[in-house]
Amino acid sequence: MKTICLYFEIHQNIHLKRYRFFEIGTDHYYYDDYENERSITETAERSYIPALNALLDMAHTHGKYFKVAISLSGCAVEQLENHAPNVIELLQELNETGCVEFLAEPYSHGLSSLANEESFKEETQRMCRKVKELFGQTPKVLRNSSLIYSDDIGNMAASMGFKGMLMEGAKHILGWKSPHFVYHCSQNPNLKLLLRDYKLSDDISLRFNDSSWNEYPLFADTYVNWIASLPEEEQVVNIFMELCALGMFQPLSSNILEFLKAIPQCAKERGIEFATPSEILAKTKSVAALEVPYPVSWTDEERDTSCWLGNVMQREAFNKLYSVADRVRICNDRRIKQDWDYLQASNNFRFMTTKPVGYRGIYDSPYDAFTNYMNILGDFTNRVNNLYPSEIENEELNALLTTIKNQGEELAVKDKEIARLTTRLNKLDAKDTDSKAPRKSAAKKTASKATVKKTEKK
Repeated sequence: MKTICLYFEIHQNIHLKRYRFFEIGTDHYYYDDYENERSITETAERSYIPALNALLDMAHTHGKYFKVAISLSGCAVEQLENHAPNVIELLQELNETGCVEFLAEPYSHGLSSLANEESFKEETQRMCRKVKELFGQTPKVLRNSSLIYSDDIGNMAASMGFKGMLMEGAKHILGWKSPHFVYHCSQNPNLKLLLRDYKLSDDISLRFNDSSWNEYPLFADTYVNWIASLPEEEQVVNIFMELCALGMFQPLSSNILEFLKAIPQCAKERGIEFATPSEILAKTKSVAALEVPYPVSWTDEERDTSCWLGNVMQREAFNKLYSVADRVRICNDRRIKQDWDYLQASNNFRFMTTKPVGYRGIYDSPYDAFTNYMNILGDFTNRVNNLYPSEIENEELNALLTTIKNQGEELAVKDKEIARLTTRLNKLDAKDTDSKAPRKSAAKKTASKATVKKTEKK
C-alpha cells in the first residue's frame, strides 16, 4: 500500500539591525526588534494559524487515518513564545489529537553540522529537550537545517541515537534510483533515510498558484492520481515543505488550504494511507545504502550548500563564526549563548549570496550583508575572547572541553542508574502492596468468623 509522509518545517529568521563599525565594543545588542515582531506576527496571521487550523480540521475529520510530521527551530519557538503564543497553543492542540510527530533539528537552524560536531550535537539535543517540554515527545527522527545531509552528518545523527533522517531526493545523488524507497546511511546502517520528492513537494509549495504552470489549476484528485499512478513497488511518497508555504508563498486566496484538506479523502478512496516518519521507518526495510560524500540540501536548483558557502565572503564569515565555537560551548553567559544561536541562523549567510535571490532583508547587496554581519561578528568574538582569551593554548582549551564532556557523560550514566533504580523500587513497592492485600483479606475473614462465634454463644 502506498504511503504519504507529510512534513512541515517552522523556522523564523532573526533580523539583525544596522550595525556600524564604530559601534563595535560599545553596543552588544544586534537585533531589529520591530522587524522581528512584525515578521513573526504577519507570518502567524497569514500562514501558521490558518494552516494549523486546517491540519486540526483534517485530524478531527479523518481521525487516526491522517498523520503529519512537524519540526521547529529554537529561533522560531522563541519568537512564537514572545509574539504569537497562540501558534504554540495550536501545535499543542494538534499534538493532543495523536496525529502528529515532532522531529528534531538544530536549535539555531544553522550550519553547525558542517563545521563543529560537538556544537551540532549540543544544539540538536537542546532542541529535543524543548520538544519534550512543549509536547511531551522525544524525537526519534532528525531533520537538519534545510535538509542538509551527508554521510558524515548521518553518522553523527546515528551516534546520537536517532533512527532516521530526512534528506533531499536530489537527482545528482539518486541517479536512476527513486526517492520512493527507504534507504540507509552508508557509514551506519542503523540510520534510515527518507527522501523528499521535490517535484510533488514543489508542486504545492512553489507552483500551486502559478497561472503559467501547465498543470494550473491543480486539484486534489489530480494530485492524488499522480501518486497512485507511481510504479507499484514505489510505496513511500515524502512530501516535505515549509509551513509558511501555506499562506505566504501560496496565498490563502489561491484555495491552497481547501486543496490540502481534500487530499486525505481522495487518498483514502485510492487506497493510499498516511504515516509519520517513525511509523514508516519501523515497518519498512531499507533497500540499499545511499552514498552522499558531499552535503546536499533542499535549497536552489543545485541542491547543495552553495547558497550559504558559495563565495569568499560567505566562507570568511562562516569560518570566523565557528572559530569561537568551542569557547562558546564552555561558557555560561546566557546572552552570549543566545547571540550564538541567532548568529548561526543560515539566513545570515543566505543574504550574502551572489546568486539572484528575491529577498535580502535590510540589505541592498550581498556585500552590504557581509559588512553588517562582520561588524556584529567582530563585537561578538571580542566578547567571547574576553571570557576565554585567544591566548589560551589549544591544549588547555581541549582539556577544559574534555573535562566538561566527561562530566556530562558521568551525569548521563548517573541519570540512567537513577531511572533504573526508581523503576525497580516502584516494582518492589507494587509487589509488596500485592502481597499485603491477601493478608488483610485473611485478617478480615478471621475477624468475621470470631464475630459469628461470639454471636452463636450469645
